[in-house]
Amino acid sequence: MPLIVTGTIGIDTVYTPTGHAERTLGGSGTYFAAAASLYGPVRLVAAVGGDFPAEHRAVFSKFPQVDLTGLEVRPGSKTFAWGGKYHQNMNSRETLFTELGVLAEPPPPVPEAYRDSEYVFLANTHPGVQIGMLPQLPRRRLTVADTMDLWINTAKDQLLVLLRQVDGLVLNYDEAELLTGKSNSVTAGRHILEMGPTFVVIKKGEHGALLVHRDGIAALPAYPTENVVDPTGAGDSFAGGMMGAIAAAKDANPASFESIRRALVHGTVVASFNIEAFSLERLTQITRADLDRRYNEYAVMVRV
Repeated sequence: MPLIVTGTIGIDTVYTPTGHAERTLGGSGTYFAAAASLYGPVRLVAAVGGDFPAEHRAVFSKFPQVDLTGLEVRPGSKTFAWGGKYHQNMNSRETLFTELGVLAEPPPPVPEAYRDSEYVFLANTHPGVQIGMLPQLPRRRLTVADTMDLWINTAKDQLLVLLRQVDGLVLNYDEAELLTGKSNSVTAGRHILEMGPTFVVIKKGEHGALLVHRDGIAALPAYPTENVVDPTGAGDSFAGGMMGAIAAAKDANPASFESIRRALVHGTVVASFNIEAFSLERLTQITRADLDRRYNEYAVMVRV
């Protein structure tokens, strides 16, 4: 069952209490695709500039199930770049710089070979761009979008249009409050369902994630990782693990409460590996056996 992600590929500079990394591979589409590929094939639609380093392109070869047919290289443009610094508890960060580069240009089209994709993840970008992707994917069975405070503040009307066209939304608890005006995450989730989606996943960092679905509510703790090196991409790898697991399961109703609840466990496990090193380093090292081992450990911890 083809899984596709539309998102960003970027060059990140990250400072954390454990160290720093200069001009590493990042981007929402990058982290998502790498995580999802641990479960099966994933198609990536994104653009980079002519300055995109060859060594970053080579990292994708370590994830052979990532299809880069949809990667568009624009020789006269610059690759998206971002710099950030995390505070001591790593739950908050400050943006040091943002260089939009290709993100200020029209998005790449979905290749004809990708238009039969059935599982669609619209990684964080302007909701107008996300809406524009949907007609290019007429065979979608499950569509999930990510968003952030910037779009809630500057493009809320378009975001509300998008929410009427997707099955699920992924965002963090601050963004859920900003979107709905409700500080209680369950209440905020219920309000988001009234905007259109069948379910919403509210990420709460080290406190796990909350699923608010038309058919129920589930709360999952984070995996208790001791070695937290870099939280960058944790949310995107969480979504990648979730969607990768859903696509691999081939459920008759992929948007069902049980399907999403099970998938969140996979997302939690993948994200717990991602934060153990800078960039994609940790994800390049793990195998499906590693995932299964930690999944089983997590299942024992949350069993009642």
